[in-house]
Amino acid sequence: MLNVLLAGVGGQGTVLAAKLLAQAALEKGWQVRTAETIGMAQRGGNVVSHVRIGDKGETVHASLVSRGMADLVIAFEPAEAARVLPYLAPAGTLVAATTAVQPVTAALSTDPYRATDVVANVQRALEGTKATFIPVDDQALVEAAGSRKVLNNLLLAKALQTGCIPISLVDLRSAIAACVKPKLVDMNLRAVDIAVAE
Repeated sequence: MLNVLLAGVGGQGTVLAAKLLAQAALEKGWQVRTAETIGMAQRGGNVVSHVRIGDKGETVHASLVSRGMADLVIAFEPAEAARVLPYLAPAGTLVAATTAVQPVTAALSTDPYRATDVVANVQRALEGTKATFIPVDDQALVEAAGSRKVLNNLLLAKALQTGCIPISLVDLRSAIAACVKPKLVDMNLRAVDIAVAE
């Protein structure tokens, strides 16, 4: 059983990323279940997508990933990485964007939200464990791609490139072709190529 958790804020493409992983799993003949927990997503709130995959022929009965059970966590924003860290399995992989999405509360506070501090805290929290932490300079990737709308596929490609779950970049490209609107397929496929090249 593979457990994947994707966490971000509304509008970052977390739900589509989960759909792409599910499609890639289905194309392999695996059973898959997904679910989203959404908190005021349209107003910049958090979005968490759960993807559970029976990659060894298992029946997937429940759709939510339990704490400490995620083989892969993809965080689209540093604070979201910190927030969902308890879901990461002891030997799991965390792939996290390093660019902050400033919450409304940050504008009202005298203590600013610094992404570098959060990334450093996540790194420290995982020191001495068997977990793998891969911080991704998403700003550089987005600039190379020319659009923040492909952040989801940039991060998916970075995560799958590690080999931490048995879904390949070829599988991802096939899922993009099947799930993304035809006029946006080329832009998303290019994002995969950019992520792999960096």
